[in-house]
Amino acid sequence: MQPLTARTLLFDLDGTLMDTVPDIAGAANRTMRALGLAERPEEDLRMWTGNGSDKLIKRTITGEWDGEPDPALQARALPLFFDLYAEHIFERSRFYPGVEETMARLRAEGFTLACVTNKPDRHTGLLLEVSGLSRHLSAWVGGDTLGVRKPDPDQLLHAAGTLGSAASECVMIGDSMNDIQAARAAGMRVICLTYGYNQGVDLRTGSPDRLLEDFRELAEHLALVSGGSDRKLSSAI
Repeated sequence: MQPLTARTLLFDLDGTLMDTVPDIAGAANRTMRALGLAERPEEDLRMWTGNGSDKLIKRTITGEWDGEPDPALQARALPLFFDLYAEHIFERSRFYPGVEETMARLRAEGFTLACVTNKPDRHTGLLLEVSGLSRHLSAWVGGDTLGVRKPDPDQLLHAAGTLGSAASECVMIGDSMNDIQAARAAGMRVICLTYGYNQGVDLRTGSPDRLLEDFRELAEHLALVSGGSDRKLSSAI
């Protein structure tokens, strides 16, 4: 199988580069404790992660996928969760095997690397910095940067344009149907990892260009079109 040619690689964050659920779950349960509500098992919170913080907290409060808590309670819980998550953002979260080494290799080979995530900007910038991942990236686009989120393609197109790449020169790497749909709408190729936060969805139904089980396989499926540049990290381009 021929590798995908690219100059710029756009990476999702949660469920692709890092397993962040342990700290997200911890913050959600600290929020519940502070409000005198029932805590939830981490395995439930893992399944509930991936559709944004608002839905996560609704599910945590109610214990139901489509639960709708009292709006006043939700309004108290959400900012508390944001603060608690920021305080404990990289305590138990971990890179998936091979991520740091592969990112370093890809950057050394001349690819331009960026992060495109639905995670709120506040948490994105903080996590990239404290984890050390920022040193590999030329830019990042968070969930608040443009006012739209994946599967809308604008985050991807904004990142590509700012980095001087055509959509045809980019590959999106993610773990969900949101990533596949955003890449297709942007006119980009897409590689998906099977281990992330896909909530049980069979990613093969989205027909990604590659479906990998291990991040360490990634470099073998990519070939550089032309040299990338060693740009300084831009916080929310």
